[in-house]
Amino acid sequence: MQRGVAYGVMAGALWGIVFLVPRLLADFSPLLLSAGRYMMYGLVSLLAALPMARSLARRLTREDLTALVKLALAGNLLYYILLASAVHLVGVAPTSLIVGVLPVTVTLLGRRDHGAVPLARLAWPLALVLAGIVCINVDVFTVAGHASDASGASTGIAVKLAGLACAVGALVSWTWFAVENARYLQRQTHYSGNEWSVLWGVVTGALGAILWLVIALLPAGPLQTSPTGARWHSFWLLNLGLAIGASWLGNGLWNAASKRLPLTLSGQMIVFETLFALLYAFIYDQRLPRPLEMAAIALLVAGVSWSVRQHGDDDGADTVSIEEKAQVSAH
Repeated sequence: MQRGVAYGVMAGALWGIVFLVPRLLADFSPLLLSAGRYMMYGLVSLLAALPMARSLARRLTREDLTALVKLALAGNLLYYILLASAVHLVGVAPTSLIVGVLPVTVTLLGRRDHGAVPLARLAWPLALVLAGIVCINVDVFTVAGHASDASGASTGIAVKLAGLACAVGALVSWTWFAVENARYLQRQTHYSGNEWSVLWGVVTGALGAILWLVIALLPAGPLQTSPTGARWHSFWLLNLGLAIGASWLGNGLWNAASKRLPLTLSGQMIVFETLFALLYAFIYDQRLPRPLEMAAIALLVAGVSWSVRQHGDDDGADTVSIEEKAQVSAH
């Protein structure tokens, strides 16, 4: 379980970078951002898959391929399109308020899975996590909200409603993905976490290429942006970084964590994505955290740590059993 927690924290550190990219590439549409990121992810995954291509293809079943397509659509393309759309339409503040509830929604949806601690015992740890999320967003709304709007977010009521709907859609998409991916990884025994991540990346890359073709066929409009040559260089460079770090390595670490942790705990590991996103924002803005931000970080870390102890008391044997089965099957 300790290894699973460590993998979850490292995945969060890499995923935190994702929130910066729509801000850095605000002149590119969410569809272009998603297609570019996942085409690069597909190329990286394809290179990683070449040495073991025959072995992977031999073990690939129709059920695996169906699961990979569904997970790639929900957890990669759809989630990132909705997230980037929300950031573009209403700014970072409302988006973080809604998507930041992920640790709670994933935990609640996985409360009946194998190895899950009774929800009553998680009430106080979850309360701390929620309090931390509230602190983050109160600070963002009261201090940074105007800055987000000034950076280019639209303020019309219809646009705000559309942005909020996109953020809710991103929350639903990633909640479903996190639960289904963890359940499938614990059911299947013929792929390691790394092998599953490689296959997932190849399928995602194929879907990203299809999305790019769809964009090319669309009539000129708001989805057809025309940045300068220098901006396209930044676009591909940043997407290559996301493909290698956030997508390929981050997803591999998350899959390794999902094999070792019950859903009620792995769901709360997502909170580290928020924490690292905050850290990167502080570095990018060249400032120290404000009091409410410091309180939020303390509450989030305390809530997740408390949850780890709750699982360690009763469920260590169960989670070790899952890990041992995964290791045997991987060999």
